[in-house]
Parts: sequence; C-alpha cells; structure tokens
Amino acid sequence: MTVSQMAGSLIGSEIIKIGNEVNDMIKKGEQICNLTIGDFDPAIFPIPQELQTEIFSAYEAGNTNYPPANGVADLRTAVAAFLTTRLGLTYSINDILVAGGSRPLIYATYMALIDAGDKVVFPVPSWNNNHYCHLSGAEAIMVETTADNNFMPGAADVAPHLKGATLLALCSPLNPTGTVFTKEDLEEICDLVIAENKTRGADEKPLYIMYDQIYWMLTFGDTKHYDPVNLRPELREYVIYIDGISKCFAATGVRVGYAFGPANVIDKMKSILGHIGAWAPKAEQVATAHFLPQTQQVDAFLSNFKGKVQKSLTALYSGLKDLKKQGYPVDAIVPMGAIYLTAEISVLGKTTPAGKLLATNKDITSYLISDARLAVVPFGAFGTSDTSTWFRMSVGGASLQAIEDALPRLKAALDQLEQK
Repeated sequence: MTVSQMAGSLIGSEIIKIGNEVNDMIKKGEQICNLTIGDFDPAIFPIPQELQTEIFSAYEAGNTNYPPANGVADLRTAVAAFLTTRLGLTYSINDILVAGGSRPLIYATYMALIDAGDKVVFPVPSWNNNHYCHLSGAEAIMVETTADNNFMPGAADVAPHLKGATLLALCSPLNPTGTVFTKEDLEEICDLVIAENKTRGADEKPLYIMYDQIYWMLTFGDTKHYDPVNLRPELREYVIYIDGISKCFAATGVRVGYAFGPANVIDKMKSILGHIGAWAPKAEQVATAHFLPQTQQVDAFLSNFKGKVQKSLTALYSGLKDLKKQGYPVDAIVPMGAIYLTAEISVLGKTTPAGKLLATNKDITSYLISDARLAVVPFGAFGTSDTSTWFRMSVGGASLQAIEDALPRLKAALDQLEQK
C-alpha cells in the first residue's frame, strides 16, 4: 500500500468517467447527444450578461488577491438579503460561508460534524453522499427510494435509521432525479428530527440536517420549493444549507457557492476550508455581490433560463412517453425542478446486435452511447444497484435540437435489441 487506505479505496466519479469518455468521442467528430454531466454548454445557456459584465469590472478593478476566509463581506451581505427577500430566511452575514462552489461546503459540513464511524443517513439515488461518507469515515446508511414517490424519501423511509445518527443529508430539487419534496413529506421528516433530538442528552451530538438546495430557483409549473427552517423554525440550530449561484444562473464555472446555518458549525467549516483554501475567486465574489441585488435583471434571466430548460426537459419527457405509448420499455417522471429528467430504460436481459447481453445498467449505458449516440448516467452511479433500470438525463449540455434528434436514434437502438 503506497497511499492511505482512504485514498486507496476511494472510487472516482462514475459521472465524470462517462462524461470524459463521451467528450473524447465528440472531439473525434462523433455526433452524440450528451446528457451526462450536470453542467451547461455556455453557447446554449450563457451566464447572465450583467454577471459577466460585473466579473470583467471586478478584474479591471484589481480584485485578484485573496478573499476573506469566509467570503467577501459585501457578498455575504447580498446573500443574506437575497435569502430574506426570496425565501423568507433571515441569517446574519456571520452565519454565511462562501466557497468555490457547493462541493467544498458539503465536504466541510461532513468534516465539521462527522467523527469516524458516525452514521450519515441519506436517500439513494442521491449525488455523492456515499463518497463524502468515505472521505469522512462515516457509516453510510443508504435509504432506498422508489418511483412511487418520485424517488424522494418519506418519513417512513428514514424513521428506522435516525436513532444514533449524526447527519441526515437531503437535497431538493434532487440531483439526480429532478424531483422535489412535497410540503407534507418534508414536514414529517422535520418532525422526526425534532423528536429524535429531544431524546438526546447535553453530552450527545444532535442530529443535523444538511439541506442541499442548490437548484431551488429551478422549479417548474406549480411546483414549489420547501425548506426545513421555514417549515419548522425550531430546527434552525440543526440545519446547514448548501446553496450558491452555480446551477440557477448557469454559472458552474464561476464557482461561487455559499452555506448558511448555525454559527458554531459555520465557524468550524470556515476553519476547515481556510486550511484547504477552497475559496471562490475574489473577483467573482465581488461580481456576484453586485449582481444579486439587481432584482429585475435576476428575474428576467431566471424567466428566460427556466423556460429554455423546461422546454428541453419537456421535449425529452414527451418523447419518452410517446415511445412508451408505442410499446417500448421506457418511461419517465414528469420534470419538477433542476436540469434533470428521471427516465427508465428497462432492457436488462436483452442482447445487442453484437451479441452482448445487457446484464447491468452500465451495459445499457454503453449500448446507448455506441448505438443510439445518446449518453446518460445510470442511477447505479448514485448509490443504487447496478441492475436499476433508471437513468439521469441532464439537459444543460445539449441543445433542444440535439435532444429531438436523439429520440429517433433511441427508438432505432431499442428496435435492434433481442430478448435472450
């Protein structure tokens, strides 16, 4: 063993692996509809023009030195005002921590709360919690969800696992499903956490909730976003929110994320990230501080952006539902939020024209890339079994035309499969 046991046993991101393979094929001239990475093609979904202008201005003004460890004060002030105005959540600027996107903040949450062997409860499929458990030495308690509840956990799902747990990791809108908590489901889960914490002594860690709401501004139709503290204010000292501009402003590469929550936890997270140096670049922080208060510009961008995202998701959803009506073994859950469609492609046990048996969802993924030139991510990459027939389809990196063109290719690829 030449590296640590943690590093030696760490599994790389299956999503990035698939995405890199697809990008290599695209570079070689192959026409593939890439629905893998939760990212945006700037040619299709550019960041707000006002934000771009502010970034240029911030660099011209010389904002190229280290930012404060917890984030530029003007940005934390702007975030606090944004949360109050948009969500009705009131947090002081000292309760807000800025970092280079949401990933360092999730990592810092784990490292601030978890000791080796502590239990972390999270639903599957969900993004990366299994890997953060590995990094922190936590015992991962994975709660299986089903299509019957749109792959969102209910109180009955998590209740058996909360006794003795340190962290309940939740996300809504959920990556990878694009589905959201109902008010009733989230209220019931919050009540379970409140009840559990009442059983714990002063010398015991409480049960915390990490609430990843990075997609909260991206909901469609009548879908509403709910969060724990608004529903149950008594949870305020036990909820760490993960948020930022990466997804809702198509600004994944701008790397401005923020967490907020109880000051004692946020302070420790600041110390952890201070040693790591996972700060958002100062110029981008200054630019975001100037952009967030521009209410008209923010609203105009979101209206147009959400409309384009929803149009792509609807095209994909409608196309799959049409194939289902024709008798093909596919299905989809209506998109509610984020940039993802949950799709089922139930072809396990069939064989390809080349004689390959589709025994796992990775086999299905490979077949779709090679024969349908359609790249998706199996739920197996998000903690479910390798025989799950559900997939994440991310529309941020593909044009509407590319999505529409891929559907006939999918149909043709399904026609070529044979039952063993």
